[in-house]
Amino acid sequence: MRKMIILGLMAAAVMPSAVMAQSRGEVRDSARDLRQEQRELRDAQRYGDRRDVREQRRDVRDARQELREDWRDYRRSHRDVYRGGNWRAPFRYNRWEAGSQLRPSYYNSRYYITDYDRYRLQRPGRNLQWVRHYNDVLLVNVRTGRVVEVHRGFFW
Repeated sequence: MRKMIILGLMAAAVMPSAVMAQSRGEVRDSARDLRQEQRELRDAQRYGDRRDVREQRRDVRDARQELREDWRDYRRSHRDVYRGGNWRAPFRYNRWEAGSQLRPSYYNSRYYITDYDRYRLQRPGRNLQWVRHYNDVLLVNVRTGRVVEVHRGFFW
C-alpha cells in the first residue's frame, strides 16, 4: 500500500504541466483556492502576528502563480476555438493596430470567435465581433471594418 502511494506521488511529480490543467474545473478550483488564501491572509492581518502574515502572503503568492499556470495550460490545450480549425488565412499576416481599416475578407464569419466567454474576452457590443487573425484577436466593427481593439499573441 505504501509503495503504491509513493509511486502515485512520483507519477504526479513527473507529469508535464501542460497535461495537468486541461479542464476548466481545475482552473475554477485554483481560483477558489486563491480566494480562500486571500481570506486567510485577511484573518492573519487582523488577528495574527507578523510571522503568520508573512506565511499567508507566501501562500497567496503561490496560489496566484498556480492560477496563472492553470490558465496558461488551459489556453495552451484549448488553443483552437474549433478542434482542427484552420485559422491560417489565405492572406499573409498583418500587424493590425486599433483604428485600422480591414477588408471584409479579413473578418468574415469563418474567423469569428463566437464563444468569447471561453477565452475571457469581454462581450462585444453592437456591430462588433471578435475576429481571429492568425494568433491575434481583433475586435472589429463589422459594419465599417474598423479595428477597435487588438490582443497580440493571444493564442500563444
